[in-house]
Amino acid sequence: MNNQVHVSSSQHSESVLQTNKVLRNTYMLLGLTLAFSAFTAFLSASMNLPHPGLIITLVGFYGLLFLVHKTANSAMGLVSVFALTGFMGYTLGPILGMINAIGPQGSEIIMMALGGTALIFFALSAYVLTTKKDMSFLGGMMMAGFVVLIALFIANIFLNMQALSLALSGLFILFSAGAILMQTSAIIHGGERNYVLATVTLYVSIYNIFVSLLNLLMAFGGEE
Repeated sequence: MNNQVHVSSSQHSESVLQTNKVLRNTYMLLGLTLAFSAFTAFLSASMNLPHPGLIITLVGFYGLLFLVHKTANSAMGLVSVFALTGFMGYTLGPILGMINAIGPQGSEIIMMALGGTALIFFALSAYVLTTKKDMSFLGGMMMAGFVVLIALFIANIFLNMQALSLALSGLFILFSAGAILMQTSAIIHGGERNYVLATVTLYVSIYNIFVSLLNLLMAFGGEE
């Protein structure tokens, strides 16, 4: 009986150590990829590079995302992550350059979107880390939400309605918030042991929240 208790205690301690390692590595890599993405965004904005367009952006994103998943368990996984986040930063640069060209109000919009994104991410992460709540119950709603987002996104390509675009931005924020809750919960409950994949999920969620906030702030600021 004592041996069983000892083994159980050892396994629990090992699980806690593994969880802390994944969490630490995820946040470290997330910080590095966000910095690299910001750098590529700055370069593309300062060089006035054109936006690659919707098709190239989607092909590049999903192609690199597929590469990340294929190489996640090898050293190439890190290269794939930086390739993906660097590319996404490049696509963001022209958008930020356009907003910044508005003048002081443009800079304020960017800073508000950055602040709002940081607040949402840290609040959601802190909630899960402090409560230790298992957020896996969100899985069904997230799948349904993903289908709705794809349908509305395709519809908006043809309809090009501002109201639908704003609704999409709001839904993207909610969906991304759910993804942050689920991914953080998966790490601390042992459901995610690959920090490369965890980093990509959190990065994409942060990216979507930031872009969506930019869209909403531009619209409410009368700049669209």
